[in-house]
Amino acid sequence: MEIVYCDERIVVAVKPSGVLSTDDGMPALLRRELGTACFRTVHRLDAPVSGLMVLARSGEAASILSRQIREGSFHKTYLAVVHGAPPQQDTWCNLLGRDKSRRLTFVAPGPGKGIQEAILRYEVLDRCKGTSLVRIELQTGRTHQIRVQFASRGYPLSGDRRYGTEESSPFPIALWSHRLAFTHPQTGAPLDFRLPPPDCGAWADYTGALARLS
Repeated sequence: MEIVYCDERIVVAVKPSGVLSTDDGMPALLRRELGTACFRTVHRLDAPVSGLMVLARSGEAASILSRQIREGSFHKTYLAVVHGAPPQQDTWCNLLGRDKSRRLTFVAPGPGKGIQEAILRYEVLDRCKGTSLVRIELQTGRTHQIRVQFASRGYPLSGDRRYGTEESSPFPIALWSHRLAFTHPQTGAPLDFRLPPPDCGAWADYTGALARLS
C-alpha cells in the first residue's frame, strides 16, 4: 500500500486498480498494512479506478467527513484520458439511472423513480494521438458518473471495458483520483492532497502535462 498521510483519525492512501473501496477491499488492505482494525469508507472509487482515497479511523471521523461530502465542502478532482476531442471546457448535467441487474448506469430521458441528477465540470489539459487528457471536478457523486457522462457524448474513457469499446484493453481504465481537499475531522485544519497517475498505459502519452500538475 502507498500511504500518503496517516494519523489517529484518517488515512489517505492510493487505491490500486481492481480493489474494492469497501468491505474486503481498501479497509482490509489497510488493516493488514497498519495492523489496526477500524477503517471506514467515506467515499468510493469504482473497482477499476485508481488514485487517492481517504478512510476514517473512527466512527466520529467518518460522520464528519460524510457531512462535508453532503454539504459540498469535500472536493474531489479526477484525471482521465478520453477518446476524441471534447470541447476545451464545459459543465455537463444529466439525469442518470441505474440498472441493478446488469450493474450499469445509463442516461435517462427524464425524471422518474431512482433517477438522479449528475453534474460535473471539466477542462482539457492536453491532446495527443486522438485522445484528450481532462481534469474533472464532480459536483455530484453518482455511480459510474464520469464514465457514463463522457461515453454518452462519444468520448469514452481509455481502457473502459464497460462503457467504451475496448473490450480487451491491456491497460486499466485511465481514470485517476488526483486531488482530495477537505477539513481534518479533528483539528479543523484544511488538507489538500494531490498525486499524479503513474507514467504508464494511456498516461504515458501525457508525461509533460502530468508533470506540470505535480
